Amino acid sequence: MAGSQDMFDAIVMADERFHGEGYQEGYEEGNSLGIIEGRQYGTLHGARIGSEIGCYQGFALAWRCLLHGCATEKDSKKMKALDSLIGMIQKFPYDDPTYDHLHEDLDKIRGKFKQLCSLLNVQPDFKISAEGSGLSF
Repeated sequence: MAGSQDMFDAIVMADERFHGEGYQEGYEEGNSLGIIEGRQYGTLHGARIGSEIGCYQGFALAWRCLLHGCATEKDSKKMKALDSLIGMIQKFPYDDPTYDHLHEDLDKIRGKFKQLCSLLNVQPDFKISAEGSGLSF
């Protein structure tokens, strides 16, 4: 009788055992898939930020070359804003994804870019698409 009682316990407890095993297998598979998906998302998001910053840098360097020979006071204000934007971009931590103030610094760069566009009387339209990114005027 004791052997039959152990058999019934095994049958009754099978549901709980299989639930625990299934949970563990699902957790391990979900964890590995989460790492893969997170890496893909991080790569895509990093590429977008890099493209945006690169576009800002190209814009600033082109305008610096265009305004290089000008000596008016109005143009010196534009040059200061250009130099400030270029300096912010150069200090941006591209290789440190754990940098705590990444988004705040990115927002400051965006704000400086908008200020510069206002000084230059340019209407920017930054777009990121599947074909690439860029500014249109």
